[in-house]
Amino acid sequence: VQLVESGGGLVQAGGSLRLSCAASGSTFSINAMGWYRQAPGKQRELVAAITTGGGATNYADSVKGRFTISRDNAKNTMYLQMNSLKPEDTAVYYCRVWVGRGNYWGQGTQVTVSS
Repeated sequence: VQLVESGGGLVQAGGSLRLSCAASGSTFSINAMGWYRQAPGKQRELVAAITTGGGATNYADSVKGRFTISRDNAKNTMYLQMNSLKPEDTAVYYCRVWVGRGNYWGQGTQVTVSS
């Protein structure tokens, strides 16, 4: 499975961005998809995840009410709508998919929120 993220950039606090993660390859075997982020000097953390079947979602407490994860199974694409962005949301955002007992990562996209 290959993953390509897009949609990152520079935005002012309070603004919005929409990230996309397009999957290709053996996409029929994807069980779930998620977004992680890693800020400088910090560990990579889960932001949100969604199953490809029932669409169940899970969010980090820090983004609940501001971020929305969604997926388009027909396009093999996952999205992260990020609203009310804060400077502490600044990080490299990574796409991750779970396939059977394994998982794959995207290359990451930078999100920078200025105060």
